Amino acid sequence: MKRTLLTALLALVIGGSLVFAGGGQQSGGGGAASGDNLQKSLALDTSGVKSTDGQTLMPPLAAKQVPARPSNPDALPEDDPLHWYDQEYAGWNAGSKINPAKSPANGSIGKHVIVIVHGDHPWTTAYMNGATKAAQALGMTIDLWSPNWDVNVQNQMIAQAINQKPDAIGVIPINAESAVQQFRQINQSGIPAFGTNTLTTAEAMRYMVTWTGPDDWGQMRKLARQLADTMGKKGGIGYITHNPGGSPYFARMMGPRTELRSYAPDIRTLDFQSPGFDAAATKQVVADWITRFGRDLNAIFLADDSAQAIGTADALKEAGRTDILVVAAGNSKAGMDLIAAGDLLGITYQTAEGDGAAVVKAMADFFNGKSLPEIGYLAQDIITKTNVAGFQPPQW
Repeated sequence: MKRTLLTALLALVIGGSLVFAGGGQQSGGGGAASGDNLQKSLALDTSGVKSTDGQTLMPPLAAKQVPARPSNPDALPEDDPLHWYDQEYAGWNAGSKINPAKSPANGSIGKHVIVIVHGDHPWTTAYMNGATKAAQALGMTIDLWSPNWDVNVQNQMIAQAINQKPDAIGVIPINAESAVQQFRQINQSGIPAFGTNTLTTAEAMRYMVTWTGPDDWGQMRKLARQLADTMGKKGGIGYITHNPGGSPYFARMMGPRTELRSYAPDIRTLDFQSPGFDAAATKQVVADWITRFGRDLNAIFLADDSAQAIGTADALKEAGRTDILVVAAGNSKAGMDLIAAGDLLGITYQTAEGDGAAVVKAMADFFNGKSLPEIGYLAQDIITKTNVAGFQPPQW
């Protein structure tokens, strides 16, 4: 019964997937028509396309300075940034691409692409809005499917997407273990594969044309330095983490911890807990910390600026602790409201719409014959009370 229901739901999701009209002709063809389509595609100007918050939707993506890989990163202490080399720099220098896709170099206009996200969430809705805007601006049609956090459903959707023979497939993998098989399957079908948002392993990267998304590690290091400066580079921090196991868990806890090891060695880690994205559970953890650590608790670093931030703010208000600084990975409406109210010191600017647009833009660049880097990162910024108005209204 459960399998039958799952199959029915999958058919409903795929059958009713969001399809957005792009432009003119479909992919294929050649000769003068193909050349004309390429010239029209290259002439498209997307510089004026904005996200909901008024930011440029498709700015140039950034690269990153990549150090040499240690011979054995796991042998290094956990607070050494190079211990996490294979996570932070996954995909950089991973080796030659396997069965690399060749660009048709015949233009983005008329191309049909499918992007499979990880699950239903207000952030994901904003991500899909950005992907839709980008596809429309680039003359493409796009289907967006969500398996709602079920890796088995995501695997079925990938198989279905391959059967539809789109011009490219993008995936936000639910977990790194399944990503290798997923991207290998797309690659072996002859359809160009694109990774987006969530980092995978280096092996999975070898099957992709490119990967686009946030530099979560870089953002957390930047936010950690801001927090350390405000703390006078001394004191104690508690960490509320992302869900254990995924790349955001390590980036949003070990990113700041390894950065503070050298930037502010007198700042101590008091504790880290994983209450999930539940305001009440987070509130209880913070209340327990206040009792346990007292005045030694000087700051809290959150993996989420919505439910976790709301629970933290409630706990601090009830305890009358206005001296504890709080920063978070952002940026939701809840987080920006808390910034404006003075309950959060800073959050990261992580554009959901820009994330969705980035992979679609990468696909268009591929269709247009442009060379692509192994990885393209979204721009970084920190939102504080002084600049929060410039990022309104929120994307989600």
